[in-house]
Amino acid sequence: MQSSNQESAFTVRLADPEAHRDPGTGSAGRGFTARRRNRHGRGLRGEVMLPAHPGYRTRSDRFDDMVMESAQRLHDIWGKTLDGVRFGVDEIPPNLEQLAAAASAVPMGASAPATADDGPMITVYRRVVEQGTASSDELQDLVHDVVVEYTAEMLGVAPETLDPVYRRRY
Repeated sequence: MQSSNQESAFTVRLADPEAHRDPGTGSAGRGFTARRRNRHGRGLRGEVMLPAHPGYRTRSDRFDDMVMESAQRLHDIWGKTLDGVRFGVDEIPPNLEQLAAAASAVPMGASAPATADDGPMITVYRRVVEQGTASSDELQDLVHDVVVEYTAEMLGVAPETLDPVYRRRY
């Protein structure tokens, strides 16, 4: 799923839509339990939680929204400088086991330079960032700080110059 600003090349990558496709048919397949109710026909008939209720969205969805809001805030401030920069969310860093075995610090995000096909990519690791906070207010602040830090690293500027309210909320 990708979200993009209409007037620029600014994008936010949330999840890989190909990850949920059935490899045999190439189409998005539902599991057996999602296609059928139980064998007596008395299973759930609808959504447990309606979309209008706050509990409908998962923690992962809310985290994705926080990253999108932070990325959009930076794009509103810097405009064309961040065109083509992609922001993504992954669950954990790819080499978490090696980092834990070496007792080194686990990164909260990563930045990858531009390639021939795509622009630069900033990735925020959801589980690592969630472990670093105690409340949802702290989580939103920490997500924004991680996005600002890795974007500043990518641009080669100080985080304080990238966003004027960086680390001033604590």
